[in-house]
Amino acid sequence: MTVPRAHVERLEDGTEVKLGVFLSNTKTRRAKLTSDKLAALAALGLEWAVAPA
Repeated sequence: MTVPRAHVERLEDGTEVKLGVFLSNTKTRRAKLTSDKLAALAALGLEWAVAPA
């Protein structure tokens, strides 16, 4: 999945989430993430969160 850094998701309640920034920052800091968080991100389809075999 590729999400541009500037992408903003607008939720039904009007809240805006800067998804692109979140994903970019999370990918940059993935070495500090717990295995549970990496597994959750991998389950969502983020290929960079999958542990190398």
